[in-house]
Amino acid sequence: MEEIDLKQLLEMFWAKKLQIFLVVLIFMVVGLIYTMGFVTPKYTSSTTLVLASADSKETKKADTITASDITLNSKLVSTYSELVKSKNVLRQVKENLGMNIKEDAIKNNIAVTSVKDTELIQIAVTSEKPEDAAKIANEIAKVFTEKVKEIYNINNVYVVDEAEVSAAPSNINHVKDIIIFTFIGIVVAIMYVLIMNMLDTTVKTQEEIEKTFKVPVLASIPLNITEKGGRK
Repeated sequence: MEEIDLKQLLEMFWAKKLQIFLVVLIFMVVGLIYTMGFVTPKYTSSTTLVLASADSKETKKADTITASDITLNSKLVSTYSELVKSKNVLRQVKENLGMNIKEDAIKNNIAVTSVKDTELIQIAVTSEKPEDAAKIANEIAKVFTEKVKEIYNINNVYVVDEAEVSAAPSNINHVKDIIIFTFIGIVVAIMYVLIMNMLDTTVKTQEEIEKTFKVPVLASIPLNITEKGGRK
């Protein structure tokens, strides 16, 4: 491809402005159709748990939580995060709710995160039904708390926020999707213009002739267009 200066590049894109606009518009429409018609809405509900002192609730003393309690709980956050998604917990959740769903399906739609530098654990559940997402999240928190008591013989997990039914899908963002498809359309349009310019071997200006053949242009014959659109 021959060298093109900035002015020629801008003129080339300006000459193809209609084609560029149409390509971008097509991708925007495709993005809108995709996000509104082909994406299955999924809803996410989350519950938050906190790791506290094992004796704080029973003794009701403000100074019960010690430095050793905090250190122990910080180490348990990672362990608890994995325990939430264990088969033992998920199997019990499935039985309690009486849902006809596989354990792996529940596990694949669970996200367990620990809030950095805290003793908080957030359990987020995603489902195509918003009510199911909230039910599963709350039941997981309940069963998990019971399993901790059973396995560790301590009572240090408490629910801070219960999961609520989400009104808006978590996997659909119309504005974001349209922006992404618009950006793709712009890239495709630019590639289209550049490729078409590479394939175009016609001479458009006398400067191109001088640049290509290294000889000066002595004269040029203007194109005369008649009133009826004919050429002379």
